[in-house]
Amino acid sequence: MSRTSPPSRFAADPPPQTLREYALIADGERGALIGPHGDIAWMCLPRWDSDAVFSTLIGGPGHYALTPHGRYVWGGYYENGTLIWRSRWITENGVVECHEALALPADPHRAVLLRRLHAVDGEARLTVDLAPAAGFGADRSRLPHRDEDGTWSARTGHLRWRWCGVPEARSTRYGHRGGLTAELSLAPGEHRDLVLEISEHALPDAPDAGRSWRATKAAWAREVPALDQALAPEDARHAYTVLRGLTSASGGMVAAATTSLPERAEAGRNYDYRYVWIRDQCYAGQAAAAAGGHPLLDDAVRFISARLHEDGATMAPAYTVTGGPVPGPRELALPGYPGGGSQVGNRVNRQFQLDAFGEALLLFAAAHRHGRLDSDGWRAVDIAADAIARRRGDADAGIWELEAQRWTHSRLICVAGLRAVAKEAPSARRAAAWASLADVILADTTANGLHPSGRWQRSTSDPSLDAALLLPPLRGALSAEDPRTTSTLRAYTEELTRDHYAYRFRHDQRPLEEAEGAFLFCGYVMALAEHQQGNQNEALRWFERNRSACGPPGLFAEEYDISQRQLRGNLPQAFVHALMLESAVRLAAPPHDDF
Repeated sequence: MSRTSPPSRFAADPPPQTLREYALIADGERGALIGPHGDIAWMCLPRWDSDAVFSTLIGGPGHYALTPHGRYVWGGYYENGTLIWRSRWITENGVVECHEALALPADPHRAVLLRRLHAVDGEARLTVDLAPAAGFGADRSRLPHRDEDGTWSARTGHLRWRWCGVPEARSTRYGHRGGLTAELSLAPGEHRDLVLEISEHALPDAPDAGRSWRATKAAWAREVPALDQALAPEDARHAYTVLRGLTSASGGMVAAATTSLPERAEAGRNYDYRYVWIRDQCYAGQAAAAAGGHPLLDDAVRFISARLHEDGATMAPAYTVTGGPVPGPRELALPGYPGGGSQVGNRVNRQFQLDAFGEALLLFAAAHRHGRLDSDGWRAVDIAADAIARRRGDADAGIWELEAQRWTHSRLICVAGLRAVAKEAPSARRAAAWASLADVILADTTANGLHPSGRWQRSTSDPSLDAALLLPPLRGALSAEDPRTTSTLRAYTEELTRDHYAYRFRHDQRPLEEAEGAFLFCGYVMALAEHQQGNQNEALRWFERNRSACGPPGLFAEEYDISQRQLRGNLPQAFVHALMLESAVRLAAPPHDDF
């Protein structure tokens, strides 16, 4: 992809790029998006849901850009099995790379952002600009101070920052904000380390860059399984790596790293996904169980068990990574990503989602099959099963978080979860009680949620189709051969898919692709459904079509605009990576019922 470079120094903050061009680096506690001009366009500190210190992605001030001089062609790639990104530019004078990572092991109070410049071929000349601005840009950075060793430091809002490796930088102002800029030259083969620390507490001694790089690479090597038997093993590893990077030391996995990236331009669908959705983390845990990734499975069990113990039948659909309540939505005074808004917080804090309890049971059953569910986990099973018994008749917001109804999918997923734990129950009494409750819910759902044609319908009051109705048979609510399963799959394929792209449901009479983008999560569900039916060639077509719906960094958003071949929505979307990982593992083996 050929580019004309920006001026030698950004006169203003770098402009946003198409979403497919952003790479993610993450350490579990926070993440950063890196654009093709070497700009850190998004980073919240100290945690995922904190205010951003770099926010040009949604029109805020504050950036950290490292950009080659002259004309260049951009590219890049991840080191396999890591979130270490290598920005790579072919310039008029040679090849230059910037290796980029958030250092591991992570400190929940301090981020260490590593950037290593390397003149791969020929001389490298670059401009580096640093202008932190906390509070989504509301808190300008004070003018930085240079120590005798060439280290720069300052404050922005309540955060302290320190920058090593650029002693020749000079202070500058970006509007009303203080920052630093420098012109760098590297001889052929030379490299230079730049280390930026940002903390909410006093900074410790500065880290050694070499040791930090070695520790980070070693940590990724320990965390990510080989997945050699999966389809597309490198992509499967990458999906696992993304999920690992989105998962905090608390065990909570955020649904995405960003907020307010639009699903449709000017459509008003802009959400903050920097929180832990119970359902999404259950998907990730079940994918990790299928892949043999026990740390991710253990994290999911630990976080969700804690929420059930604390909140019981009132468990919320989503939490902060520390287990706190999700704040309500509010608008920022920022223009937003083009076509979108600038909202933080989420209205999910006012919802009830019944299916989250069924997904939790499926997660716990998978953990038990791997010998990873302790007595505390079994108490969480009792709590979730009791919540289903008490609230199965309540209207809920459902998987797509719409107006409260008796959604068919929510009840069928509870059937699947109850049957899964009944198979693994430590006592005959509990097994019988859970199996009986599953039978009662299935009978009631069949009486009120079955379409006259023999397929499932969305709810008791909505006779239309929904991609979510394909999930319960995959999880064991009923068999692959059941007429309700096959009729639903056949009808959904005919009405809500196009050229191996899948859509959630029909919004109105517009063509599917005009109402919303193809839903990549649903595409992978289709791959699993066809695989369960024994249609391996069709399953592979679904898998490959949706696997390609990403940009060079291999990150999936929630939706894919098939006409413009662009990503839509927040990035990266965890539950898409989870279903991609699960599909890669399951499609590599014969279908079976042990999900």
